[in-house]
Amino acid sequence: MKQGPVVNIVIESHARAPATRSAQPWGDNIKRILCIRLDNLGDVLMTTPALHALRTSAPGRHITLLASRSGAQAARYIDDVDNVIEYEAPWVKNDRTANAATDLDMRSHLQAEGFDAAVIFTVYSQNPMPAAMLCHLAGIPRRLAHCRENPYALLTDWVAEPEPHTGTRHEVERQLALVEHVGAHSNNTRMHFDVRPDDIDSLAIKLADRGLSIDEPFITMHPGATAASRRYPAERFAQAAAQLADTTGWPVLITGGPDEAEVCTQAGGSHWMTVNLAGVLELGELAALIARTKVLISNNSGPVHIASALGTPVVDLYALTNPQHTPWQTPHRVLHHDVPCRWCYRSVCPEGHHACLTGVSVEQVVSAAMQLLHDEPVSTATQATFATS
Repeated sequence: MKQGPVVNIVIESHARAPATRSAQPWGDNIKRILCIRLDNLGDVLMTTPALHALRTSAPGRHITLLASRSGAQAARYIDDVDNVIEYEAPWVKNDRTANAATDLDMRSHLQAEGFDAAVIFTVYSQNPMPAAMLCHLAGIPRRLAHCRENPYALLTDWVAEPEPHTGTRHEVERQLALVEHVGAHSNNTRMHFDVRPDDIDSLAIKLADRGLSIDEPFITMHPGATAASRRYPAERFAQAAAQLADTTGWPVLITGGPDEAEVCTQAGGSHWMTVNLAGVLELGELAALIARTKVLISNNSGPVHIASALGTPVVDLYALTNPQHTPWQTPHRVLHHDVPCRWCYRSVCPEGHHACLTGVSVEQVVSAAMQLLHDEPVSTATQATFATS
């Protein structure tokens, strides 16, 4: 199979800009911390090393996660989260109808919790100010975030936004750097996701119902993604699945949510060794599946970050919408076709050609998976290997 030239692209870690308002270490009196992460499940998972640092840097700390419906799903699988509050904020993309009463109720809820401090986690393109105002109105006395403009009294601990003009960091590094400004450190920089025994047991039953054993080898594909710009063509997933099934003799399991049934059907194709699990698995069962798969092949979405947390090899079909969310500390291959319009941050391809993904051939996908199955050397940290055609 012909493999395009391989180039190494390093997500650079630059010297951190000093806080414009000097952040002081949070002492042992900071016990109850509200951690705000309002985007998606994968973003929450990439924040888990920072949550762990906050939790373990002083005795008796209690971590509450304020998260979207998607992000809140991850909370019960993160040991460092003691409580979760679900909130579809009006300044974050979601399907909630704007209603000021809902936001006033949330302010009251947060005030009643009596938090000592809040940490607002964002990517550099997100503005922390609405969340900072919410925390200010809720009477939370210490408030930490990256912020580009002067937040004045809204942030007590302001870390000047260095990205993207000084380069970009992996999302894990960005959030670890943020909490370091208030004295939260940890030598454990792995992402966290705790697979539960009951999810393993229920997964085993669901696989057995389909003639599969949880203890036998299999490959997993996840063809969905929340944004259309991040979806590799479903028919190419099907071609890759057929080739991998024929080559390895293993079944290829296709995963996705109930709303992804059509794309999963297309990605499964007609090969007798593909099994469509769209809408079948709960989140914990999906993680148990990913923990046992020989390799995950996925668009850059939540399952890639679950794989990173669990140390599962992953082929990441990486649309060039943003540079910070590659696999973290797990064997991986990241595939894309380089394009002039890279890092567009768009949910729909602005050029209409999806060339950053359609430029990746089926042969490259199969080759990358086989390299991982054969334990060929790959990057396992922030350096990502990109194949271009």
